[in-house]
Amino acid sequence: MPNPIGLGLRALNLVAGLPVIDQLGLRKSTEKLLYRASKTGFAVATGAARQFKATQKRLQPARLDKAARPELFDLTPTDEQEMLREAARSFAIEQLRPAAQAADHDGGAQAELLQQARELGLSLLGVPEAFGGAGGERSAMSNVLVAEALAQGDLGLAVACLAPTAVSTALSLWGDAHQQSTYLPAFTGEHAPVAALAVLESRPLFDPMRLSTTARHAGGGFVVDGAKALVPRAATAELFIVAAMLEGKPALFVVESGARGLSTSPDPAMGLRAAATATLHLDEVTLPATALIAQGAAEVYAECIALSRLAWCAIAVGTSQAVLDYLIPYVNDRVAFGEPISHRQAVAFAVANIGIELEGMRLLTYRAASRMEQGADDAKPIALARRYCIDKSLIVGSDGVQLLGGHGFIKEHPVERWYRDLRAIGVMEGTLLV
Repeated sequence: MPNPIGLGLRALNLVAGLPVIDQLGLRKSTEKLLYRASKTGFAVATGAARQFKATQKRLQPARLDKAARPELFDLTPTDEQEMLREAARSFAIEQLRPAAQAADHDGGAQAELLQQARELGLSLLGVPEAFGGAGGERSAMSNVLVAEALAQGDLGLAVACLAPTAVSTALSLWGDAHQQSTYLPAFTGEHAPVAALAVLESRPLFDPMRLSTTARHAGGGFVVDGAKALVPRAATAELFIVAAMLEGKPALFVVESGARGLSTSPDPAMGLRAAATATLHLDEVTLPATALIAQGAAEVYAECIALSRLAWCAIAVGTSQAVLDYLIPYVNDRVAFGEPISHRQAVAFAVANIGIELEGMRLLTYRAASRMEQGADDAKPIALARRYCIDKSLIVGSDGVQLLGGHGFIKEHPVERWYRDLRAIGVMEGTLLV
């Protein structure tokens, strides 16, 4: 069978060697075009034919050092954290926000934008240096700040950009030496894989501790059967971490996209349309014994759910901040009955309440991240942050639409999209990690 990459190279050489290219003065533009075409072609070939293989033999997994504990309780970001946040915020405002409406309409982001997100280095932050990552220490607070900043551009696109980092973070935190050697180097390469964490299932009152997706021992490995809902970028993903019940307890499994019995179907929703969500079907998918993460430890799965809920809190804070930042100039510039509507007491109080609720969301989220970073009991702080962010982000989104009046109902203004996306905060489980 002909090698498609070899055929492509021969075709490119033939075109580049035509004398007419020089006669017409098109040498530079043609070379630029051919370079882009070859780069795109190789990217597709790599993605379609990727084989994850261990690149190094390690006896022990590599872990990030824990962040240093401050002597005093202080939620002020460090200089390094502030730099990370500003870089993420600049990318969000300059790149994500202008592309958000088209991504929402098309049901997915453009490949160029997602490539820019990869070039930002998000997937490197949680990967140990032993595998080419940029992670020096493990900091939940830093990841919360980055997620919040990205969500200020657009919630759906932030989820699309951060989805692969959930997999690399999970492997860094809980993967064994074989799993890390096999998969983590791919996340630090030029063509990092599209990946997703799949926990949510399509049923009422979903409980992540009681899953319908099941795994059973078979032939020295496992057989997984079930379906996962609203998995971001599932149709193009090359790697998944899937939650399933094993011997009555939830556990995490590494699943490659080439596994037999694995398929996806479109799963468009009210919000998160830019994240290109889909249903992941697992029909008697056979996995090797090495696919099980952390030997199915219950505490690892519980930590995964906690980190995910904290990530959604950060996303809620970032998008709520975007709503407030959009509202303030709008109510000051919008004139009705001869004066800006911000002069009306009801409007002014509504905007002030959004600011108050936002600060409460942010404080509870930062406190929960700080407690997790310190290794303290974080169950209650995360539960409080999640409950508060679910309730108040819905109010922020709804009030934002209301304060824009008729403009809040049309797509010319982004608040209606943010409102639809914010409704996912109370629904989603998994998908993101900090």
